[in-house]
Amino acid sequence: MTKLRPKNTPDYDNQPLQQAIGKMLADRVIPKLKDKKRAKAKTAEETGEIEATSDLAAWFLGPRGENRELFSELVSIALDDHVFWRRNFHPSDPSPITESMKREEDYLDAVDTIKTEFYALLAQLKKSGPFASMRYQGHMTWDQTLPGMAGYFAAMLYNQNNVALEASPITTVLEVEACEDLCQMLGYKETTPKPWGHLTCGGSTANIESLWAARNLKYYPFSFREGLKGANLEVANQFMVNLPSTNEKLLVEMTDWEMLNLSVDEVLSWFERALAQGVDETELNEAIDPWTLQNMGFMDFAAKFLTNPEVGDGVILVPASRHYSLPKGAALLGLGAKNLHSIELDTHGRMNTEKLKEEIDKYITGTDTDDGKKHPIIAVVAVFGSTEEGTVDDLVKILDARQTYRTDHDVDFVVHADCAWGGYFASLVNGDATGVPIAVSDYVIDQYKQLGNTDTITIDPHKTGYLPYPAGALCYRNMTMRTLIAFGAPYINNAPGATPPELSLGDYGIEGSKPGAAAAGVYLSHAAIPLTPQGYGKLMTLTAYNCKIFHWKLLEMSVDDPDFTVEPTPHWSDSTLTKAKAVKSFLSKLSGKTPQSILNDATGTDLATLREEGSDLNILTYAFNYKKEDGMVEQELDKVNAFNSMIYDRISLKADGRDIYNYKILVSSTSFYKNTYGEAFFNDYLERLKGANVIAPASSAGTGEKIVVMRSTIMDPWITEDVEGKPFVEYIVAELFEIVREVVQEVRENPEILGV
Repeated sequence: MTKLRPKNTPDYDNQPLQQAIGKMLADRVIPKLKDKKRAKAKTAEETGEIEATSDLAAWFLGPRGENRELFSELVSIALDDHVFWRRNFHPSDPSPITESMKREEDYLDAVDTIKTEFYALLAQLKKSGPFASMRYQGHMTWDQTLPGMAGYFAAMLYNQNNVALEASPITTVLEVEACEDLCQMLGYKETTPKPWGHLTCGGSTANIESLWAARNLKYYPFSFREGLKGANLEVANQFMVNLPSTNEKLLVEMTDWEMLNLSVDEVLSWFERALAQGVDETELNEAIDPWTLQNMGFMDFAAKFLTNPEVGDGVILVPASRHYSLPKGAALLGLGAKNLHSIELDTHGRMNTEKLKEEIDKYITGTDTDDGKKHPIIAVVAVFGSTEEGTVDDLVKILDARQTYRTDHDVDFVVHADCAWGGYFASLVNGDATGVPIAVSDYVIDQYKQLGNTDTITIDPHKTGYLPYPAGALCYRNMTMRTLIAFGAPYINNAPGATPPELSLGDYGIEGSKPGAAAAGVYLSHAAIPLTPQGYGKLMTLTAYNCKIFHWKLLEMSVDDPDFTVEPTPHWSDSTLTKAKAVKSFLSKLSGKTPQSILNDATGTDLATLREEGSDLNILTYAFNYKKEDGMVEQELDKVNAFNSMIYDRISLKADGRDIYNYKILVSSTSFYKNTYGEAFFNDYLERLKGANVIAPASSAGTGEKIVVMRSTIMDPWITEDVEGKPFVEYIVAELFEIVREVVQEVRENPEILGV
């Protein structure tokens, strides 16, 4: 049966265009300007004084539109320049829109319709969430960088489509440049093969693509072995493979289990190694192609290669805090969502690495698996900034575990980092941060320093990159890995004058058409705001700092409150202290100080105290519990959940047309489920929330398997004080607590209002 083979994008055969764009990329015409700007930005920040936020003030339109004139100027320049470009493309051509037409009734009616509908749209948009406000702590979106918006607007006018070179001769280069920035920031080094990344519509698509590449890599050795035997049996019989333990074995003698446990770089090196041994490139491609999982499909592939009765399906291991795109991806790829296994969280809300190793042991030995078979590990996913809690998984321990399994068990797997939310925090470790205050903990910094040792990374410029949608990205440490999800030939070093491989965007990934405007926005934002501690690092450290301040004020302003308690999910850094003593010690060190004074303390003592407490990044989850008339906090979880739901109802954005200006603070909400997160995290937090030493049984209503919490996503980088020097965050917390007290009073007056 003849297999249908998808063809590459047709205009990638336009050799003159390829070569011209390749020269543009090689000459780095635009990046030379960017590098000059970066040098200037670094010089301006030599002192590392984070309080000097004059440059940051230029990066956004501003919560009150303070930079309206600047943005209006940039947009006007972009529009005027674009119109000039249009008019100068064969200026002698006739105009289809004449001045007389503009005076005709039909034209004027059309203009009236456009304006009427436009004004109606503007009126509706005023009901949107006030994302740029310091009072907004809702979903994972905020103000966009001013250069990002300006770049997007300018490129939008040209309507470039980054799926094909002829449709995007400029924005393709910008996407390549933007993604090279991301790879460097994330720690992927310029090696051979080099790292590579591309933009996607969002993190979900990037996560699914990462699983796609990991799955295909896991099973590619079978395709290669079969193809090599067909192309050159002599070379196939002598082809040596490096096992994860560094032992060698002939490819033709390897067991199925060994074939399913090879290192990423080892598998990706085979094609070029075969060519080096005299195999013809075209013949090898044609011999491998019919046997790839891409072409055969899982059923035929399994029937041909996966017949060992002792080896079961491949599995993917993820933390219980994983994003929903991961099980979705497993289902879409035919792996089955059942083969994506969640690892329980520890009491900090991070992947429990001891449980991870227990699961790996179970699958690679076949001990206690449902079918009694061994199961290859396709990938282990670490989350950097979980969407619920903002936590960072212990990548250091995950990578250490992988190395142990390589050495001791000849077992290997892909490690993927889902940095969709927290990716831009890597700017804090991208370059010299001497003298720059860092507001995240040493633990978090240690994890980001290891990102370069992962195989793939998802990152969303439209999240902590503060950029317009759609702009996600997937980065590969070894760009050869991308060929496993393409339908063309594997990556081979191009001959002189040929198209640089990084320019081939349309052949890879899930999407087809995608806006060149998004690439321009990301590129220009990176050019104006360097991905260093002095640039984006400043944004990251200030948002993390404000999250720490919010955490501090929640505690300070609720100590001994007669009406309620508030319990943030983060643990205290000193585990030897009780909560009461830890809070007392923490508050005593910072009492009477302001955020500005702490940030600018030359000794760094106060900042050191603050940075080790609270959330890993800039998302904080917390829940309230009310005190009854006798002063004791509520012990029935269903009632506590109902109480928090009532609070949330008053501080969450509604789509019912109510006046947006009446909201005092806006947050989001989520729930911790015991059967998802695991008992360690769930029981620990429940005990703290109830202030009890034992877990009280769930209420008779039977809903005690979840905990409703508030989620504050703090992307606000402003350290704002009033004319008297009082931190604005204190006003926000005070207004939040006022709402909580109103709900407490209602519950005391009418306990049945909780509905349980």
